[in-house]
Amino acid sequence: MGIYLNPGCKGFQTIRNGVYVDKTGLIDYVNSTINTPLKLTCFSRPRRFGKSFAAKMLCAYYDKSCDSRSLFEGLEISKKDSFEKGLNKYDVIYLDITWFISRAQTKGDNLILDIQAAVIEELKEAFSDCVKDDETYLPEALSGIANKTNRQFVIIIDEWDALFRESKDDEALQKEYLQLLRGLFKSGPSTDETIAAAYMTGILPVKKYGTESALTDFREYTMTRPGKLAEYVGFTETEVKQLCDIYQMDFEDLKIWYDGYSFSRIAHVYSPNSVINALQEGEILNYWTQTESFESLKQYIEGNFDGLKDAIIAMLGNESVKMKISTFQNDITSFKCADDVLTLLVHLGYLAYDPAERTARIPNLEVSEIFEDAVNGDDWGIVGRALAESDKLLDATINQNEEAVEEALEKIHGSVSSVLQYNNEASLSCALTIAYYTAKRFYYIIRELPAGKGFADLAFIPHRNTDRPAMIVELKYDRDADTAIRQIHDNRYDGALKEHFGNLLLVGISYEKDAKGQSAKKHRCVIERAQAVRSGMCGTKSFRNQMIQGDKRCI
Repeated sequence: MGIYLNPGCKGFQTIRNGVYVDKTGLIDYVNSTINTPLKLTCFSRPRRFGKSFAAKMLCAYYDKSCDSRSLFEGLEISKKDSFEKGLNKYDVIYLDITWFISRAQTKGDNLILDIQAAVIEELKEAFSDCVKDDETYLPEALSGIANKTNRQFVIIIDEWDALFRESKDDEALQKEYLQLLRGLFKSGPSTDETIAAAYMTGILPVKKYGTESALTDFREYTMTRPGKLAEYVGFTETEVKQLCDIYQMDFEDLKIWYDGYSFSRIAHVYSPNSVINALQEGEILNYWTQTESFESLKQYIEGNFDGLKDAIIAMLGNESVKMKISTFQNDITSFKCADDVLTLLVHLGYLAYDPAERTARIPNLEVSEIFEDAVNGDDWGIVGRALAESDKLLDATINQNEEAVEEALEKIHGSVSSVLQYNNEASLSCALTIAYYTAKRFYYIIRELPAGKGFADLAFIPHRNTDRPAMIVELKYDRDADTAIRQIHDNRYDGALKEHFGNLLLVGISYEKDAKGQSAKKHRCVIERAQAVRSGMCGTKSFRNQMIQGDKRCI
């Protein structure tokens, strides 16, 4: 065993010793590609979504220098027909590009030459009669071994795109790196004889030049198009529920914080690193900040592109925004429009993408806190200040301080007027969501909640283990707030929150036109406490179940 050639199975053994979720079904997919036209796979995901775990798992499975059968017994792959197909049958080349970048920076070496020299050195030790003494080109070394021994390699590259992120302005180095990858993987007789399969993982998809991929032979799976590998992007809902049972954690709380990514094949995908940390620590916190800070997000969302700021404000207000992914060049410098920035944020995990609707949104409470920090500065003006004051606004509402609520809403409503038409209830709803941004920590916030004889505009349903009151909010344009309260009563919206009577607030919010028919932008608020339960009202259990199952109206 070596560092780069046949690294063994200790990496996967360590993973098995911790909080483990069985993702060995990915091996079955890679096995299906061996020595086929689809044998080159690139699977990109955000940081801490299990990329390195998958790479070490594949190393342990294919590496012929070790016996890893016992590590896979009882797991999903052991039940597949393909289990024996590749088990410990190949020479594995494992490259962690972040390691090579760190090594080259420390030693002052040429990165691309360093990668090749390090691997060739181990190849010479293992295949002394097959590699020339003066060989410096890795594709030639591998080809020579394959020709003389008839042995094929499985090549696994972890963090393949790290160079594009760490040396984002060094185009010469990037092209040299791509030339090496082309040499390794370009279709042809030499590659067909040498490589049985290849698996690359990283954050970004393969770099594009214009509309063409730099590595055209790779089949790509990404955060915008995960295809048949969607269940391996992160943890599925079933997997998280099983973990919660084992570690005796509250599933509802984990869902609020870490769910939010979804694909056509998988409705709910969770951030693995955050779930694992919560289980290990026994505490639900923002673990995203251990790998990403608000500063890294801030540098992207402050770009001077038409529509970018409006899109961010809309998403802060729980809107989904339309976006195009086709122009993104799969790097972190070649931005031509707001859509390119939004697409990058999807690949980085800051946004969730709906391929059917072609929209993006902020996925969960954990990531929303990063956005909250990122816009808390002068460049974001009143929006950032409104988010910073969100806790005070929530307290004012709970304390039924109507004047404080009116004043705060007038300030924040004006800040979103460029996103939606100011004079409608949709704009007010967006403004209200931003104003109550931090309420997500304590409430499920439901838009258009089916209730009584219609739909309540907004419902604030407290999370379990909190004594905060539930709230029904009705919004009115060009009609007074008392009318909004009457509508709650007349249509029995409050009956949808029957469980919370005794601790339920009814909130009417409005703004009206002035005498000339123009919007005066003057908000009014009326808050009253629900007094009694009326007969024939429905309970909230069905709505809570909708939230746990991922009701898209839930903020």
